[in-house]
Amino acid sequence: MTDRLLAPDEPDPVTIGHFGNSSPFFLACDHAGRRVPARLDRLGVPEDELRRHIAWDIGIWGTSVGIARALDAFLIGQPYSRLAIDCNRPVTSPTSIPEVSESTPIPGNANLSDEDRILRVSGLFTPYHNRIVQELDARVDQPTLFVAMHSFTNRYKGVDRPWHAGVLFNQDQGISRIMLELLRAEPGLVVGENEPYSVSDTSDYSAPVHAERRGLPYLELEIRQDLIATEAGEAEWAARLARLLPEAWRQFTETRR
Repeated sequence: MTDRLLAPDEPDPVTIGHFGNSSPFFLACDHAGRRVPARLDRLGVPEDELRRHIAWDIGIWGTSVGIARALDAFLIGQPYSRLAIDCNRPVTSPTSIPEVSESTPIPGNANLSDEDRILRVSGLFTPYHNRIVQELDARVDQPTLFVAMHSFTNRYKGVDRPWHAGVLFNQDQGISRIMLELLRAEPGLVVGENEPYSVSDTSDYSAPVHAERRGLPYLELEIRQDLIATEAGEAEWAARLARLLPEAWRQFTETRR
């Protein structure tokens, strides 16, 4: 077995959407893309399945690019599919490399050897998170809000989800409560508190590791995918969050004076 997951002509496992550093906002998209390394042969999954939400967070990268450009925020993303390895899961989690996603079998993830798993970690997971560490280390003297950007499907295993967006948090609730109220004040929005998911040290990686362990304030935001599945939807939500994030930060920093 070769010790390289990615061929030399394949994209880097880290995408920088915007190099901005004049604002406190640091955006991370763990599920930005749906590429599968060529050597994994699409994981045995039909192409139409790789276009679905099981492979990536539809619409979140375009939305995040819009926010980052508007706020001059730093934006990093993982362009490879979470079906190869989920960069928002501890590598010890049973959902790190799923054998079934929703109801879709992932043949290329069945019966993996330890060497196969190590190759996924070293090829995709580690470079992505090492770059986040590097960039956050470079901002150690700069006020920083870590913003984990995600999207969710409007229907899951036959159950409709009523929320337009969700604000998720683990131990640190400070700025999350502020953003929750700001979003709920927006006309026509149904906003979930730890819905449709919640955050924990065992089920999530980015916010617990890069934010909570560093003592950084953070937000984990979920947007329903059908609302950002088009460029117009991405632009609408990018504009909304580019307006609300500075206000949330302003209120948060005032409480800490």
